[in-house]
Amino acid sequence: MPERVKIIKIGNSQGIRLPKRLISKYALGEQVVLDEVKGGILLRAVDDGKLSWEDTYKQMALDEKGEWDDWQELDIDNAEYL
Repeated sequence: MPERVKIIKIGNSQGIRLPKRLISKYALGEQVVLDEVKGGILLRAVDDGKLSWEDTYKQMALDEKGEWDDWQELDIDNAEYL
């Protein structure tokens, strides 16, 4: 939903203040990427090549798929370590 923000003076420049909830939601850090697009301006987080925690877990699950098949062969009732 569109939200109005004021343009404010910052030194010899002008800028806007972004609501904290949007900064958190889109994981914006010290810098953002500013793209001029048809009809406006797009701000987005800098892609530093790192995965979010959620994306990391998803990638780990994909990488390890099929490596757990041998767990089905464990005989837990006769396990020495129990």
